[in-house]
Amino acid sequence: MKKSRITKLVALLLVLVMGLTACGGNGGSNNAAAGGADGAKNPADIKIGMVTDVGGVNDGSFNQTSWEGLQRAGKELGVTVKYLESKGDSDYTPNIETFVDEGYDLIICVGYMLADATRAAAEAYPDQKFAIIDDASIDLPNVTCLMFEQAEASYLAGVAAAMATKSNTIGFVIGMVSETMNQFGYGYIAGAKDTNPDIKVLQYNANSFADAAAGKAAATAMVTDGADVIFQAAGGSGLGAIEGCVENKIWAIGVDTDQSSIAPDTILTSAMKRVDNACYDAAKAVLDGTLTGGVKNYGLATAGVDIAPTTTNLTPEIIEKIEQAKQDIINGKIDVPSTKAEFDAKYGDAAYELD
Repeated sequence: MKKSRITKLVALLLVLVMGLTACGGNGGSNNAAAGGADGAKNPADIKIGMVTDVGGVNDGSFNQTSWEGLQRAGKELGVTVKYLESKGDSDYTPNIETFVDEGYDLIICVGYMLADATRAAAEAYPDQKFAIIDDASIDLPNVTCLMFEQAEASYLAGVAAAMATKSNTIGFVIGMVSETMNQFGYGYIAGAKDTNPDIKVLQYNANSFADAAAGKAAATAMVTDGADVIFQAAGGSGLGAIEGCVENKIWAIGVDTDQSSIAPDTILTSAMKRVDNACYDAAKAVLDGTLTGGVKNYGLATAGVDIAPTTTNLTPEIIEKIEQAKQDIINGKIDVPSTKAEFDAKYGDAAYELD
């Protein structure tokens, strides 16, 4: 009996010694580097996944720019990044579930169309962190809503269109009507009408972010009706609109990113929405241990939206007008409408036709 107690005591002492050795050796140094006093983590341990909407990762705008932001985070921060494409609405939930099952630290859902799937997943997995772009309807502690003042950048695009047109008729192609997407139209038409109150704005809803043929057909029809500048906020459908502008030799205005490389002689400018910066910021916050739920807004004042830096096709007069409008928006001299009520109050309920 006595021998048994001694044996147990020796075993206990060995366990304690091994534990102290683990805390004081190389493992302790690695843990300190990984955790840190501020809760920062080891980049090699962080995995961030992105789920696209139906436009796909090569849409030339929204999804592609989001992925570029995550790629930059992977390169500069050392975190692991991956995307899953959604070919249809039915892919949203399975793609999210895949990242949950694989233990990703943050899942970024690109676009308001993923709101229902994101909400359901966030409720089912309260310890999983999510971020969603262009939707602020999810009020959960594990969801960060990345929102943009896209009406501000679109206003600048409207200024450019109104000054570049020779026919006094311009166009707007939207991918799908929604509260979020309509902000592109409100801003664009407001900027155009503030620059030229008599301008005519043709409007078309492609009802898809992945129908290039519909976008091209819309642009061609607008050209027939006199438009010589067309702004598209339509993802993959917008690429078709740009193609229609190229073929008809009129100006196109890009969206979300600087799209001048797609058609250098056709893209007048682009209304940029810096989803790349937002995705990078979210990745860094996960790494730093500072990501919180709630809404984070990006606007002109915070470089979250802007007009494209490529100005090759803009005259000095247009550039000067855009820069003045930008400062007036930041300083509060111009109040850009971002809701139907705000837009209708100033321009009338018939000025925007896509609600």
